[in-house]
Amino acid sequence: QVPLLESGGGLVQAGGSLRLSCAASGRTFGAMGWFRQAPGKEREFVAAISRSDGITYYADSVKGRFTISRENAKSTVTLQMNSLKPEDTAVYYCVANEPWKPLRTDVFNYWGQGTQVTVSS
Repeated sequence: QVPLLESGGGLVQAGGSLRLSCAASGRTFGAMGWFRQAPGKEREFVAAISRSDGITYYADSVKGRFTISRENAKSTVTLQMNSLKPEDTAVYYCVANEPWKPLRTDVFNYWGQGTQVTVSS
């Protein structure tokens, strides 16, 4: 059973929107978030959200355009991406940590398999 399963990627024109979802299964997670990796580049943090109080962190490159949210009852986390740019093209990974770990933007112990987002100019 895959603990984190992403969906919602695809091809969109610049200025468009996409909504990524991540379904968690098999265990309870604490903070959850999203990373991305563009071709030839290192993996980078995108956004994260705490489990209980809804605190969020965003990379500067996506602030004001992306919104992360979660629904604990359904064990899902969502990334709403608006005003997409060609530089947002990447494989997007859902990430999560154990419940006792604090919200952070660097190290996550659980990773999904990724979903491709392609933004055409």
